[in-house]
Amino acid sequence: NSNSPPSLTLLSPTPLQKPPPFLPNAAVWAKKTLITALTGALSLTLLVSSPAPSFSRDSTSFQPTQPPQFSNPLPDRCTEEEQQQEQEEDKVELKPEFVTNEEIVQEAWQIVNDSFLDTRRHRWSPQSWLQKREDILGTSIQTRSKAHELIKRMLASLGDPYTRFLSPAEFSKMARYDMTGIGINIREVSDDIGGVKLKVQGLILDGPAHTAGVKQGDEVLAVNGENVRGKSAFEVSSLLQGPNETFVTIKVRHGNCGPTESLQVQRQLVARTPVFYRLEQVSNGPTSAGYMRLKEFNALARKDLFIAMKRLQDMGASFFILDLRDNLGGLVEAGIEIAKLFRSDSICL
Repeated sequence: NSNSPPSLTLLSPTPLQKPPPFLPNAAVWAKKTLITALTGALSLTLLVSSPAPSFSRDSTSFQPTQPPQFSNPLPDRCTEEEQQQEQEEDKVELKPEFVTNEEIVQEAWQIVNDSFLDTRRHRWSPQSWLQKREDILGTSIQTRSKAHELIKRMLASLGDPYTRFLSPAEFSKMARYDMTGIGINIREVSDDIGGVKLKVQGLILDGPAHTAGVKQGDEVLAVNGENVRGKSAFEVSSLLQGPNETFVTIKVRHGNCGPTESLQVQRQLVARTPVFYRLEQVSNGPTSAGYMRLKEFNALARKDLFIAMKRLQDMGASFFILDLRDNLGGLVEAGIEIAKLFRSDSICL
């Protein structure tokens, strides 16, 4: 498309001189907009990768290979990875200097008791939450994995998809930059009967899912034959992740009442620039604006945005416009680093 802004090529970043000034109130707008975009950053973006050594203007289209044949996993059995994770958690030896399983549950309960704000009108109350603790701690908790399971059940009763517990193994996996997926962002949407649907709210153009036929607004019904009804967006995102170039089968319903379709999608680990930029001439004036669109906060976001700013400045930009509309979210740390490009003072998000 000749109207599309150019993609970035890799340059060795040189120190950026003092950036061109913003329009009046633009600094405030940028701060508010960045914080708004980061609000969704905890919704896991499925296509995040580490920086590639180089990339060109012409993006290579995704070419899936023939998927291997496999049987659907049984949903009532633990996978080998889950069994290994549970065994590792249970290996924690409860010496005096270690916290007990009950203390871990108590700490999780206390954090919610001190900080939780019920904005969804689930009739949460300190009294009911106190009773929840008494019920759970009324019996001995024998293993670490059991403690983690109880915490997850306790938090699930809040009805808040953004309050969740990650075990050390899950946190370590999530914190890595090199997560692979199929290039979609899933969101929980309330249906007409009080339930929750999982909808595709973000879709990377020409990514694995888009190439396979997934559309914006599709409802996710199953992953590898496992019904995802009742699961959180985070849980389904974890199911979609896996080793690079392996396949996952996703069943979707197109639209609200459209047909269902099972699609085999190949997971992909390819660094794609999330930054698109161009120089815009301001109407009735000699000044130019550097327009930059940021599609997601991935591992390349800060570096590529820095390069775009430098190029636009060299092209004569008097100020910058940062467009975060339809941003998929992504890495919180990447968003903070981008905010630092526009603010010299220390800020806490």
